[in-house]
Amino acid sequence: MKYLLILCLLALPAASAAAPKKKEKLTPEQAAAQAEADEASKAAAEFESKLTYQRGKIVLPGGMATLNVPDNFRYLPPEQADRVLVEAWGNPPGTKTLGMLFPSDVSPLNADGWGVVITFQEDGYVEDDEAGKINYEELLKQMKEATAEDNKSRQAQGFEPVSLVGWAASPHYDQTTHKLYWAKELSFAGAPTNTLNYDIRMLGRRGVLSFNAVAAIDQLGKIENDMKEVLGFAEFNAGHRYTDFSSSTDKVAAYGIGALIAGKVAAKVGLFKLALGFILAAKKFLLLGLLAVAAFVRKLFGRKSE
Repeated sequence: MKYLLILCLLALPAASAAAPKKKEKLTPEQAAAQAEADEASKAAAEFESKLTYQRGKIVLPGGMATLNVPDNFRYLPPEQADRVLVEAWGNPPGTKTLGMLFPSDVSPLNADGWGVVITFQEDGYVEDDEAGKINYEELLKQMKEATAEDNKSRQAQGFEPVSLVGWAASPHYDQTTHKLYWAKELSFAGAPTNTLNYDIRMLGRRGVLSFNAVAAIDQLGKIENDMKEVLGFAEFNAGHRYTDFSSSTDKVAAYGIGALIAGKVAAKVGLFKLALGFILAAKKFLLLGLLAVAAFVRKLFGRKSE
């Protein structure tokens, strides 16, 4: 009898562990949050399922340049890139792009997702003879002043004010390849972290091919490496290269390398509008906001279960 009692007592914890846990009843607020989270996850999955990414040799619209996209990147054509910019990231419609590039290992809907917007400004051949003479610290000072002045019109249009903190990567121009890159650190009012704008410009016969990446500043290391890879797999096609310029037939741009980096200097004289980088830097991630709710709800319920 003593051994039987011991066996029964030993069996009790196992029986108790094997017993199914009673499902905790959700409050109306929790049930509504869970339903919203599930709907957000479903919407995000449906949104991304309609994106048709491309890799390999891709001739950009207009035929001026070619990308040789490796496996660790993927390209979206203009129509689908516009969907990401407007529907997922909350930018105003109307941005004319040549498509976007994304890293293959992260969704553009994730918190750490980022992309490269590709555009072309057909303003003419940009002369680069001043490149080695530019004082980039003085240029930065002018850009900060211009950004502060622009905040008046930004706020009038409903955008948060922005501050140009400084260079995240100092401008560098390669006189041989006619490619230029730099990065800015931006601070948006109310944003929990600063924003990184990483820019690549390729000078061509009739204008400038632009690659603009936007992410959180703490992603600088990865994005700097990835953008230098982009710098290598993008090239103008024959007839559109910088060296194809003909002084007898082609137009020369009214600005040089310094104004190209400053952006707003050129915009003030009506050459081109570079508000795109600032708008993208404030991307709202409309779908992502709902996904964050979903993650929070699941984490909360997970803790209660534990």
